[in-house]
Amino acid sequence: MKGYWNRPEASAEALCHGWLRTGDMGHADEEGYIYVTDRKKDMLLVNGINVYPREIEELIYECEGVKEVSVVGQIDQRKGELPVAFIVMEDGCNQNTHAILEALKPRLAAYKIPRRILFVGKLPRNATGKVLKTVLRKQLRA
Repeated sequence: MKGYWNRPEASAEALCHGWLRTGDMGHADEEGYIYVTDRKKDMLLVNGINVYPREIEELIYECEGVKEVSVVGQIDQRKGELPVAFIVMEDGCNQNTHAILEALKPRLAAYKIPRRILFVGKLPRNATGKVLKTVLRKQLRA
C-alpha cells in the first residue's frame, strides 16, 4: 500500500518503514499459528492495565439469550476507563444484568467486569456490518 487517497496524515500514521500497521493485536503460539485477539484502538486502559473488549464480549456471548454484544470504554477520572457492555438480547429473552455479571465474576478479573450493562435494540453498524464502537463511545459521552 502506498497510502490513503488524499489523506497524508492517515498514511503517515498507518505506514512505518514500508509496513502497514493495521491496528490488529494478537499473538503467535509455539507452533507458529497466529491469532488476532482485538484491535489496538479498541483496547481499554483500566488503572493502567490493558483490557481487551473481545475477551469480555466472548464471555458475555456465552450467557443465555445474548444475541449481540459490544464492549467499549467509558472515561473515568480516577481509573482512566471503565468497561461498558452494550447488549442485544434474543427475541423473547429477559434482560438480566445480575445473571450476566454473576457469570462473568468467576471468569474475569474484577477490573474487567463491565461497570454498566446497557440493553439496546440493535448495535450501530457500518455498511459492511461492522459494529461502530465510535458511535457507542459517543452515546456514553452524551
